[in-house]
Amino acid sequence: MADVQDGDFIRGTAEGSAPVPLSVLDLATVGSGRTAAQALGTTVELARLAERRGFHRFWVAEHHSMPGIASSSPAVVLAHIAAHTDRIRLGSGGVMLPNHAPLVIAEQFGTLEAFAPGRIDLGLGRAPGTDGATAAALRRADRLREDADDFPQQLSELTRFLDDDFPDGHPYSRIHAVPGPVQGRVPGGVQRADRPSIWLLGSSGFSARLAGVLGLPFSFAHHFSSANTVPALDLYRESFRPSAILDRPYAKIGVQAFAAEDAADARRQVRTGALSMLRLRTGRPGLIPTPEETETYDYRAGEAEFVDSWLANVVYGTPDEVAEGLRGLVKRTGVDELMITSNAHGARERLRSFDLIADTFGLPGK
Repeated sequence: MADVQDGDFIRGTAEGSAPVPLSVLDLATVGSGRTAAQALGTTVELARLAERRGFHRFWVAEHHSMPGIASSSPAVVLAHIAAHTDRIRLGSGGVMLPNHAPLVIAEQFGTLEAFAPGRIDLGLGRAPGTDGATAAALRRADRLREDADDFPQQLSELTRFLDDDFPDGHPYSRIHAVPGPVQGRVPGGVQRADRPSIWLLGSSGFSARLAGVLGLPFSFAHHFSSANTVPALDLYRESFRPSAILDRPYAKIGVQAFAAEDAADARRQVRTGALSMLRLRTGRPGLIPTPEETETYDYRAGEAEFVDSWLANVVYGTPDEVAEGLRGLVKRTGVDELMITSNAHGARERLRSFDLIADTFGLPGK
């Protein structure tokens, strides 16, 4: 897939009839009757399919204490995927920065950059990716940060570790994230090493504004916060200031999409993800239910309405219906890239869905 350069940031170009570059977000979903090992194996298969079919990026997300999601450690998952791919950009969608020391993230993603030079994206979120009790267990009591105002400071510290440019006199000026730029130093000057491309992720206006002010690319979680999509994108563009990374805004949104030859089959699959989300939102997280479980589930008061509301923001149906829905989403939002995710039970069906979407948009590698 062709790219164009904008500062240090790689912009993708759409292939075939796709309105913008298409990418993939995978949660390593664990369906009922399957294991985490099988789910992670499917993630690798999907990454290889995405590379073969010309998708631009493949990202995985950090979630904790959720039985239906096996991607609790994005850096580990990405290292394995890097060993099984050659070209596609790989990244986190995202790493939840408050859960980790910035130096640790810089070391992890510096290592990924060494494994896959020029292919690593570091998408950062400020939410814990879990419930409050689990967040406390991740961070320990003395590190628990509830205040969003800490996020810009953490981001600044992480960026300085990645660039190895703490000023003289700073307490961290003699600390180096390795692998990193310090290893590229030669007598008479500094040879800057490649580093991951930093993205800010968000589902509200906070990260949208911060990404704009810092001149960073921005990825919005349309797939679970669709009511805030357009306002957040507007805020990002209004706040944008050119930087060494970007001279103009670059916005991407996550969207749930699922294609099948038969529209009824697509609906059966996306309902499994909707029921899983219902259970999560009501404090009952578990494995992704099968279509049969979904069809026989006894909905309580208000639960069917939640599922219908959730599905209203999922693009699903035949390949042509999905293509029409994705084109409409690009037209409404003006985004530069779409990142497709499919939270559903069937592993084979999910892989087939991405193949069908690629076929419909004329992506290569059939």
